[in-house]
Amino acid sequence: MSPLPSSEAAYDRMRLGQWSRGRARSAGIARRDLMRLVAAASVAAPLVPASASPARATGSLPGVVKPLPPELFTVRGTNAETNFASLRDTGLLTPADRFFVRNHTATPSVDRASWKLTVWGDGLTGGPVDFSYAALRALPSTSRTAFVECAGNGRSFFASQQGQEVSGTAWTLGAVGAARWRGVRLSDVLRRAGIGRHAVDVLPRGLDDEVISDGTNLGRVRRPLPVAKAMDDVLLAYEMNGEPLPPDHGAPVRLIVPSWVGVAHIKWVGDIEVSDEPLLTPWNTGLYRLFGPGHPPEGSAPLSRQTLKSAFELEPGAAFATRRGHRLTGRSWSGGAPVRSVAVSTDGGAHWRPARLRDEPRAGSWVRWSVDWVPEEPGPAVLLARATDGSGRRQPDTTAYNTQGYLFDAVVRHPVTVT
Repeated sequence: MSPLPSSEAAYDRMRLGQWSRGRARSAGIARRDLMRLVAAASVAAPLVPASASPARATGSLPGVVKPLPPELFTVRGTNAETNFASLRDTGLLTPADRFFVRNHTATPSVDRASWKLTVWGDGLTGGPVDFSYAALRALPSTSRTAFVECAGNGRSFFASQQGQEVSGTAWTLGAVGAARWRGVRLSDVLRRAGIGRHAVDVLPRGLDDEVISDGTNLGRVRRPLPVAKAMDDVLLAYEMNGEPLPPDHGAPVRLIVPSWVGVAHIKWVGDIEVSDEPLLTPWNTGLYRLFGPGHPPEGSAPLSRQTLKSAFELEPGAAFATRRGHRLTGRSWSGGAPVRSVAVSTDGGAHWRPARLRDEPRAGSWVRWSVDWVPEEPGPAVLLARATDGSGRRQPDTTAYNTQGYLFDAVVRHPVTVT
């Protein structure tokens, strides 16, 4: 029997068949269905849980367990964005109490003792295999420092800097955090479950509530990984910064998919399908593709690697005294290659100078940097930071438009005041 609810399994298989037929005939059912799904999934209104039953609701955001004090977070719909200024003195790793929250519905309460992970599907050489929490913890473990970042991080700058309307949560730059994750290699679990040479896709599914968007039930959050990625560096993580995973960040077990967009890092994992054919869900068809000018009607390929960004550890509009020394700090990160260098401008881009990197650049993580500044004249000023990664890619002045505002990578203008 399929561990997926029959409605979800039928939906995903239907989407696969329709997508295949739609690619062969441009006016087919798949194209119409896809456009309806895009419209439903991209509405500005927040997604609504089918039966939200949070572990505990606190503060101003029901459905999130941890406190969200305004000095640390900005609440956005069902989500909480980290205020970047709160990271200034935290070290390389983001503490769990100020790690951003991206919830499609509500944080579920999952009992670790009764939790199990079911690996199943026609991509296995045998039948379904279950792993208890204790069995997973008994497997060889590994640790990795990695950032997790929502694909829409920076989305608001399409409007504020480029004058372009996009849909989705209006993140600034705080939908990202880096932690030291400990867990089991997904590849070890898949091998123990008997993954076959014919396997193509691996589909983890979360235990949070089903997602309803504009009256359409999209089922539980699930997004396939190609076998090549699943067998490479993906973790089934059960610890974050040396402690058991907190509820809002995926307890008891979540995926960590280094350098890939946040939706791939499925939280509260309950089952993993291993398939011998490509799998499609709302999260790799109508969502998490690029739509708009320059992209085909069915959208780009599903998003995978994150892009390149930089952020100052400052509140917008921060004040600086004239003719006194100040140290500007920030962070840069890339899904493509380790950050190689960062340049900073304190005059709106007229002049640039190198920042000092405070960490050794590593793949999948970020680097902290600093630069000294003595402002000479009072008045408004604009700070800019531009990173270059090891592949030679440098942050551009503008980001190519897409309707859902994904992968904003342009240099962000940070306004401040000199007094």
